[in-house]
Order: sequence, then structure tokens, then C-alpha cells
Amino acid sequence: MTDSDTETETDTTANAKTNDTRPILVASLEESTGKTAITLALANHAAEAGDDVGYMKPKGTRLQSNVGKTLDTDPMLAREILGLDAEMHDLEPVVYSPTFIEQAIRGREHPEELRERVSEAYDALAADRDRMFLEGAGRLEQGAIVDLTDADIASLVDARVLVIAPYETPGDVDDVLAAAEAFGDQFDGVLFNAVADSVRDQLESDVAPFLEGRGVPVHGVLPRDQTLAGVTVQDLADELGGRVLSENGLDEYVERFSVGAMGADSALRHFRRTKNAAVITGGDRADIHSAALEARGVKCLILTGGHRPSGAILGQAAEKHVPVLMVQSDTLTTVERAEEIVRSGRTRDETTVERMQALLADHADLESLR
Repeated sequence: MTDSDTETETDTTANAKTNDTRPILVASLEESTGKTAITLALANHAAEAGDDVGYMKPKGTRLQSNVGKTLDTDPMLAREILGLDAEMHDLEPVVYSPTFIEQAIRGREHPEELRERVSEAYDALAADRDRMFLEGAGRLEQGAIVDLTDADIASLVDARVLVIAPYETPGDVDDVLAAAEAFGDQFDGVLFNAVADSVRDQLESDVAPFLEGRGVPVHGVLPRDQTLAGVTVQDLADELGGRVLSENGLDEYVERFSVGAMGADSALRHFRRTKNAAVITGGDRADIHSAALEARGVKCLILTGGHRPSGAILGQAAEKHVPVLMVQSDTLTTVERAEEIVRSGRTRDETTVERMQALLADHADLESLR
């Protein structure tokens, strides 16, 4: 090998290393795709490999309330799990709240100033760090009002973008291809998360090769994991402030909700088609209670209006090992609150991130993301 060849090889290696250590922005095609857990799991993996890692969520979108300078809970979790001493105003330079959006529409938020704020925060966080991991918003288009979509941010900090995508039908491929086009040269590939067993073979054998053939790297296909897909009945009871009337089965997982507002016969047919569900209905609807307790997929009864069910219903629930919760709020309010609990991922904690890290190790090409 000549000296010239050696120099060329050295230059190529150096360039590859530079590309590998660019920040990674983890974006999402829709809400609740596991983006936070994946971002922190990737950061943990890099830290365990010896890298000094940093984290940033340029736009705070998962807010504790809709008004004021309210903090996003994801950066707070990242600071705890990754042991960061960064200030929250750097971890989350833009609080993308409804109040902020209204101000932006009125011309009181200026895109250039916001971009400078994000850039300065990024530089402060990235100083002396080996790797930076950025978490995108819940949807790709969020931030367009102030020219701060995930694509804008990726370009601003020269990040490579990993898109987290769900998969249910082949039509979902359209969204992945559109994302690849939107991010352009910053796009680094897609990671499918929470994929059901029923469609996993199709995704791996047909869809992934198709995407690869279109220049879209597929970094992995993560199977649906029940501990990451829902919340326990005990979690629901705690968050709803519900009174537990029948305790058997509090460790069962709930992923969806069914409202018992129909006749008993229709309710039974409906409940039998559902899986890992909590039935929310008035506490005075004994016919619905009984029908729900006959369905295997019902994991919990949430009774609204402060009405206590009969002793017969509680006895049936105990026999079926189905917990019963009683809440004071009405059915509509309870449904909205329960869906928010599942959607916001109350189970997000260090254990959740560790589980996601294990899934990535088993089902993703982690080296391609280093």
C-alpha cells in the first residue's frame, strides 16, 4: 500500500467518524410512538459504550399544562436518567404551548430569534460532549408556525434524523417515504416500534426490503411490548383518584378504553371483540357491568358518578379477578382523563427506558446509530 493510499484511507476513516458522531434527532410520525424512551435508550447505550452524552428537546410539547412557561416532562426525565446538570431553559429552549402559538400568530415570537435561542442552547449543551441526542416533537409538522419543524432543527444543528414509525398496514409506508423526502440529506433511516406479531413478518419480509430499495435504511423492527404499551390498573386508580372496590388483578395492563353506553346485548358483543381494555360506564348500569365481566378482554371496570355497584356485581368481579374502580367524575370526563394517562405514558421511568434499551439491543442495529 502506498503512502497516498494510506492517507486516503485515513481521511475516509476520519470522515466516517465525523459522520457517526453527528447529533441524532429522534423524530416521530405521530404521537405516542415511544420516541422519548427510544431517545433515552440510545443515549444510555452510547453512555455505556464510553461516550459522554447530552440531550435536548428543542420544542417542549409534552406540557404539564397549556398555559404559561410550563415545562415539558420529557427533558426532566432525561435529566434524571442521564444524570445531566444542564438548565431546563437549555434542555427545552422553546416551550411550544398553546399560549406560545397564539403569541406567534400575533407576531410576538420571531423565528430568527427562536432559531438563535435553539442554536445557543444546543452549543451550550454540546460543549465537551461526545454525542448529542435530540428529541423531536410529537409530529413532524409541529413548529411550522415559527419555522422550527424537526426538519428545520435538524438542518440548524446538522443532525442526522432517525424517524420512529408505527406499522399496521402497507399504506403506512407512504408516511415513511414522505418523511424521508422532508428531511432530505439529514434523513438517516426509520425504526418501526410496537409492531404487532400479526404484521411483523410482512414488515420484515416485504416492506423493509422495499424501503431499503428506495434508499430508506430500516434500523430495526421492535415488537409490541405490553409493559410499554399501556398502564396497570393500579396506575389508573392512582391517577384517576379512584376508589378500589375489588382488588384482584390490579397488576393487569390496560391499553384502551370502551364506553358502556349501549344496551346489554350490544355491549356484550362489543366487549368480546376488545382486548386489554377498561370499561368505563355509570356506576348504576348493572346490566353493563355484568356484560363486561363476561368478556375475557376486559381487564377493569371503572364506574363513574360515585355510584357503588351491588354486592352481586362485586362478587362476580372478584370471581372473575377483574378489579373495580369507582370515581366521582362523570363518564365523559373520566374517559378523557383515562385516555390522557395512557397517551402520556405514565409508566415512563428508568425501568421503561431500560426495557426499551433491551428491545433495541435485540431487534435493532445499534451500531448503525452510533
